[in-house]
Amino acid sequence: MIPHPICVYALLVMGVGAIPTSASSQTDSAASSRPDSIRIVQDLDSAPRPEAIIRRASGPIQIDGVLDDPAWEVAQVISEFVQNRPREGYPVSERTEVRLLFDDDYLYIGAELFDSDPSGIISPTLERDPNTRDGDALGILFDTFLDRSTGFAFYVNPGGAVRDGQVSDDGRNANFAWDGAFEVRTRIHQEGWTVEMAIPFSTLRFDPGRMDQSWGLNLLRRIRRKNEDAVWAPMDRQWALHTPSRAGTLTGLEGIRAGRNLTVKPYALSTRPSGQLVDPLDRSLDWDTGVDLKYGITSGLTLDLTLNTDFSQVEVDQQQVNLTRFSLFFPERRDFFLENEGIFTFGDNSSFGERAGVSRQDFTLFHSRRIGLTATGDPLPILGGGRVSGTVGGAEVGLLSMRTRDAVDGTIPGESFSVGRIRLRPVPGLDVGAMAVQRSTMRASTQINRSYGVDANYQMGSHLLVQSYLAGTQGTGLDRDRAGRLSARWRSPLVEAMVLYRSIGDEFTPGVGFVRRRGIRHGYGTLGFTPRIPWPLVQQLNPYVQAHRFTNRDGVLETGTVTLGLDVDFRDGSEAGVLVREQREWIQSPFSLRGVTVEPGNYTFQEVEGTVQSSRARPFSTSLRAAGGGFFSGERLSLGWGILWRPSAHLLLRGEADRNRIEIPGAGALTANIYSVRAQVIPSTRLMTGAFIQYNGATEELISNLRLNWIHAPLSDLFLVWTERRDMASGMTLERGVSLKVTRLVSF
Repeated sequence: MIPHPICVYALLVMGVGAIPTSASSQTDSAASSRPDSIRIVQDLDSAPRPEAIIRRASGPIQIDGVLDDPAWEVAQVISEFVQNRPREGYPVSERTEVRLLFDDDYLYIGAELFDSDPSGIISPTLERDPNTRDGDALGILFDTFLDRSTGFAFYVNPGGAVRDGQVSDDGRNANFAWDGAFEVRTRIHQEGWTVEMAIPFSTLRFDPGRMDQSWGLNLLRRIRRKNEDAVWAPMDRQWALHTPSRAGTLTGLEGIRAGRNLTVKPYALSTRPSGQLVDPLDRSLDWDTGVDLKYGITSGLTLDLTLNTDFSQVEVDQQQVNLTRFSLFFPERRDFFLENEGIFTFGDNSSFGERAGVSRQDFTLFHSRRIGLTATGDPLPILGGGRVSGTVGGAEVGLLSMRTRDAVDGTIPGESFSVGRIRLRPVPGLDVGAMAVQRSTMRASTQINRSYGVDANYQMGSHLLVQSYLAGTQGTGLDRDRAGRLSARWRSPLVEAMVLYRSIGDEFTPGVGFVRRRGIRHGYGTLGFTPRIPWPLVQQLNPYVQAHRFTNRDGVLETGTVTLGLDVDFRDGSEAGVLVREQREWIQSPFSLRGVTVEPGNYTFQEVEGTVQSSRARPFSTSLRAAGGGFFSGERLSLGWGILWRPSAHLLLRGEADRNRIEIPGAGALTANIYSVRAQVIPSTRLMTGAFIQYNGATEELISNLRLNWIHAPLSDLFLVWTERRDMASGMTLERGVSLKVTRLVSF
């Protein structure tokens, strides 16, 4: 049996209370040895926000990774970076210099990242959008409207691989699937490494009509072998770099314009499908073409049009083990819906590094994956559509309209989708918004589903955030019903606490959204501590308790959980965690998990889980997860193992295994295992090849995906993709396809 939660948590709290915080302990221990010239920032979040001046380039700049152009000599040198890990408030341990310039068309970034041990620079991969926490990196944030809420983020590793994204809602919505057009070169040398970058003003949305053209700015230097992060605008490690409210200010931009900002991106696609599940009439070679158009109506507002839209995916969804009675959530991967995706978010969103109790996988009013795909993930032909999104007069707005054709076999009628979204910020810290969504069939017997809602968030100071929404749905064959939420979260360097209440009606059915559980009242609470400790190997502890309580609409308990956990961050970047959970379930109707039936009744059971992740900064890393305990009236054992080998930035090999065994007396046993292998060969930042193979033991299916991606011009790709789905029990090929796709971005 699990000890009483209050007793266990009291012991954890007492242990945390006995540990000095790292800021005071490190300051004291180093006070006698540090030079008097070293300036220590005692409170990162309360420190003044810095300012920098950008100057106009006096001559041409060649982007070659060498800062030898005379124009760089007039740029201000930004060099005062402050650590937020591992030694909060201390200066960056390696000299760092960043310069900014601009001309009529580009914003230039030049960075010299000196290193006393260049052999220790870690450049783990050359793939686009890498996990930049795995190696050294330079991070850049521009808040182009200076609204302290939205922005553009760029992370560059020493090999020249870039992770870029749009952020909104003060970083709580971060869309790193967005790709911008820019030029970057990096160089590793005997004194460290260098970044030289040119970003067209047409890539960045801003208001050229503003008299005061000041932007928000923050910069990050990551030295991975030291597990060190240092930022220009001081902020606690709980914040990601892409948190605009914590940024400094960039001044000096004058006479800049966004340009015409018109791009056309046609595509050509050739596919040849085969397999037992493919209609014989559809097994011939097929060609298709289409086009996407993007136009900057204003500097902050963008029009996107698409005709004969191609939503073919170059990477298959990874299969998941579902051991619950609720639906799985699969993310959006299609490019058209990713531009300004944050504007269209409404629902249960969680941000960087927080325990929120809910996420988009619990409820979102608009989930673009519902457009152009069936419930089983099969594509539907899309005629086209359009979207207007961006900023107008300080308000974020989004309008979207799409139409699909009838399915080829006529079983699914064509549909029309319409979405409208607006978000305002009447006073600092407060944003309020509204959304409306409609889905309707295009036949005489029209079927309509409507969703609508209002939401509001209020950030009080640096630590307290209040969030809320109220939404409703109605439609053909549906009664009107509602969903609502109110939550408050406190997150400081030492304490994290949150309370949340949600209510979702039985008939609440957003036709273009996702709801995990209906007909519930949900209460959630968590309390945790994050002391930074002076132990030689450990950087931070995080003991916490969290509890969920789900009742039906009559107040009868359906699910209740209490979890006690402890997470540990080590100084080398490794992580470990352990938790114990007690769960209560009231099952009113039997449900089946792949032939194993859980009968109605009241159940109470416990589970213990442990996880270990070694530092991914090393060429070889591994992860392990083990969980075991009760499962309704039976028992469950779950094991997960992953290995990652990166012998160089050009090669990556990854293997994962997920094994699950459930035994319920009188109902039988269930084994659900998934194994996968991924290999990537990356000759350069413009040429990538990869293979992904996954075996699902429960369905006895093998899924294979091979692809080649050549970026032949900025935001222009050539894809060659081979995909197969095979039934291993019979040896039958269920589906197989070979696709060749070419896109070309043309700017005017």
